[in-house]
Amino acid sequence: MNLFISSDSSSIAAGADEVCEALEQELSRQDLRATVVRTGSRGAYFLEPLIEVETPEGRIAYANVSPGDIPKLLRGGLLNGRAIRPFYRGPVSDIPFFKGQTRITFRRCGVVDPASLEDCVAAGAYQSLRKALFDLTPQQIIDEMKASGLRGRGGAAFPTGLKWQTAKDYPADERFIVANGDEGDPGTYADRMIMEGDPHALIEGMAIAARAVDASHGYIYIRAEYPAAIRRMGTALEQARAAGYLGPDILGSGFAFDIEVRTGAGAYICGEETALLESLEGKRGMVRPKPPFPAEKGLFGKPTVVNNVTTLSTGPAILEHGGAWYAAFGSGRSLGTIPLQLAGRLRTPGLVEIPFGMPLGEVIRSFGGGMPKGRKFKAVQVGGPLGAIFPRALLNTAVDFEAFAAAGGLLGHGGIVVFDDQADMVELSHHFARFFAHESCGVCTPCRIGTKRAEEILERVVAGETDRAELDLFEDLASTMRPASLCALGQLATNPVTSAMKYFPKEFARRVQKTGKISRKAG
Repeated sequence: MNLFISSDSSSIAAGADEVCEALEQELSRQDLRATVVRTGSRGAYFLEPLIEVETPEGRIAYANVSPGDIPKLLRGGLLNGRAIRPFYRGPVSDIPFFKGQTRITFRRCGVVDPASLEDCVAAGAYQSLRKALFDLTPQQIIDEMKASGLRGRGGAAFPTGLKWQTAKDYPADERFIVANGDEGDPGTYADRMIMEGDPHALIEGMAIAARAVDASHGYIYIRAEYPAAIRRMGTALEQARAAGYLGPDILGSGFAFDIEVRTGAGAYICGEETALLESLEGKRGMVRPKPPFPAEKGLFGKPTVVNNVTTLSTGPAILEHGGAWYAAFGSGRSLGTIPLQLAGRLRTPGLVEIPFGMPLGEVIRSFGGGMPKGRKFKAVQVGGPLGAIFPRALLNTAVDFEAFAAAGGLLGHGGIVVFDDQADMVELSHHFARFFAHESCGVCTPCRIGTKRAEEILERVVAGETDRAELDLFEDLASTMRPASLCALGQLATNPVTSAMKYFPKEFARRVQKTGKISRKAG
């Protein structure tokens, strides 16, 4: 008999460790035979702490358990999967939050014990690596990635197969694979969930990429604010080496590849691939001019594949089932599935994985549960702080890269933050302006000076110390920063403010004097 409790950082913050300790103590006290297995998270944080019980009919879920509830649950038949109210949620697969998802990248998260290599292998880990080593040529691997339509999940949405092809074809005596785990957008946690809940998916994905481009070494760049992910990845790497999935002769194939973890200091700019590479080289994280692109001249001047954690972790599933299988999900040019992280004013926040194409409003209602009682929807921001702020009128926008771009938004890393009717759009705009002024790396003048000027303008607007004409000045500043900045931070730093000005002009009008005119140009 197995019982499952998440060891994910967010689950622990909700009290999972205390519930686990109480459960183990009570099982011992009552001399009941059961094993408590610590898994990753399924992403339904509104149900945590969550206990799952293994039964012949599948896993049965008991939600929002506290340590004091354990004796009652055991007396009521927890080990037999009985319907004990109010905790009982029935079979996990029947819970609406999970039932509507298509789990591919996160198929093992919350299912396996991420600290057990044997458990992960039994669930399919490293089967695709064997296929890459013994059944496919490097070009065939890349062709499957191209056929899948997989695009970068870190925000830029660049075709993964094309990036791998570029790195493979560029002449060099050494190549690198870099996993970007510098997850800095507020309200995002997909990378952390993978690294804590299924670390071998990332390791396998990196090894497959290395085989495809003939790379000899890999790095996982993780921000220091993720200590549990850093520990979990370190343990998984040791396990993979001991089992022959990494090292000088992987599975007896003659192919050599190894990985190490590098920790970043938490600078937002190091999520940008070239700033990340600078940091990996021991330098200050500052953006490099492009071209050359990292796939040609990246880490230490060598061809380097830099992919997001979730992008690389999707590779094994694609290789297992084929690129055409993965491309059958999604819509238009946005193929496959995308992990969306729901946060803010929602009843049921958490991570969902769905095919591209569902309307944004339906995602918020069906998975996020809509607004808490007594609250009304006001706005939503998708794609992190660089993303636009959308009003209710844009909730019919399809969740795909092209639809969001056409609406003036950014899908980015898939973070969705919902604001209620009490949110102050001017204060929120000031918050973003202050954030970007602090996080600019300073390497290019438009961003270094522009973000500071933007912060100063919003300070005056918030204080009511300026007139409407200065809002036009802000839009002039934005139109200068967009084409002139070196990277997305400078190019898009004004996005949340200009979109808020466009869709909520009255809030800005109330903060400024009655002279001048608020610009109604698109953000």
